[in-house]
Amino acid sequence: MNNTKISRRSFLAAASIAGAAAALTACGSSASSTASSVAGSAAASSEATGGSMELIVFAAASLTETLTAIGEIYSAENPGVTFSFNFDSSGTLKTQIQEGADCDLFISAGQKQMNQLDSTASADVNTEGLDFVDSDSRVDLLENKVVLCVPENGDKGIDSFDSLAEHLKAGDILFCMGNSDVPVGQYTQKILAYYDLDEEALAAAGVITYGSNVKEVTTQITEASVDAGVVYCTDAYSAGLTPVDEATKEMCGQVIYPAAVLKAAPNAEAAREFLAYLQTDRAATVFESVGFTAL
Repeated sequence: MNNTKISRRSFLAAASIAGAAAALTACGSSASSTASSVAGSAAASSEATGGSMELIVFAAASLTETLTAIGEIYSAENPGVTFSFNFDSSGTLKTQIQEGADCDLFISAGQKQMNQLDSTASADVNTEGLDFVDSDSRVDLLENKVVLCVPENGDKGIDSFDSLAEHLKAGDILFCMGNSDVPVGQYTQKILAYYDLDEEALAAAGVITYGSNVKEVTTQITEASVDAGVVYCTDAYSAGLTPVDEATKEMCGQVIYPAAVLKAAPNAEAAREFLAYLQTDRAATVFESVGFTAL
């Protein structure tokens, strides 16, 4: 697992939530009271386990900066509660859970990967009848946006999805997208289909290259090893990229992040408390600081 340290961006997000928390306290808001109640419950759970608890959180790679920042704030408010974060593509995380990896809380960047682990989901999606998710704990936590980005000083004139489609048809650029088992790749496939573009033909022609998760796609764009790529707006923000266009709902649907405690969670109650904390205004401040919409 990746025990991620806080980055410069997540530090800024942490500073942002600290200021917001002070404002919420000053206003005496109900959201602040809710957060305090959740924190108190977490502290009690930690005491019940001897004063130390490590929550294992599997989360989509696009949550790396924000969730790390929130985890550090939560740990500061709840001494003894620490985190082991595993950030990767939702498809990879789903496979690891299915293969028996310890996990308390799963946050996916797409409904498909969560549904594949949820016995209450449609059999058309949960084709193997898997039963790993505590469906009563499941919530739609966040919404993200799919955006088109180009390297700084890019010279191909790609300024919209329309122009990207024209360049792909002409075969005169190198485009990066996520693999087909990665939510950002699945959203990109829908965009290609929207423009009647044949992904297999484009890949065979050497026009498309792939990343195993959204961070890999983002890196290829920032390093200018490709002419354009599709990522989430939150990853563009964290990487210092300015999107040139945003995909519409008609192009790829909504980007919803579901979250759920697992049935075999080693720390199920504490995971529920942390999930409740992620739904407070205090956590929303961090998520929204990089472009997420809290649901």
